[in-house]
Amino acid sequence: MSDTLHVVCPECNTTNRVLRARLDAGATCGSCRAQLVPKHPVELTPAGFDRQIAANDLPVVVDFWAPWCGPCRSMAPAYEQAALALAPGIRLFKLNTEEAPDVAARFGIRSIPTLIAFRNGHEVARQSGAMNLPGLVGWVRAHA
Repeated sequence: MSDTLHVVCPECNTTNRVLRARLDAGATCGSCRAQLVPKHPVELTPAGFDRQIAANDLPVVVDFWAPWCGPCRSMAPAYEQAALALAPGIRLFKLNTEEAPDVAARFGIRSIPTLIAFRNGHEVARQSGAMNLPGLVGWVRAHA
């Protein structure tokens, strides 16, 4: 296991090399100084989606959701808490399918919320439907 990781900034999408030991010590982006591993889910844009998925050495989980979706809204607080519990080793993101229909179509999202776990740019697991905090954290730890 390498001592350094590639971590993509959630603000400017710049790839940073970070010492594994510094992840939990508030590592910041070399370009924009944003926190590299925030302890909350980060909203992805269609423009930054591929870079965040492909260039991060950390496992990534994306919640495909929409503002009108009741189950998505009911799972949102658990997803927030899961991000806090899983940081800094796993990054949680959200993608609004209304703002990114092309990305949602590319991944065959047919129901929301849908969670997809990625490792090294490849999908490794998928789960549709809302989950509570213990179920969510357990699923992410088992698959990310």
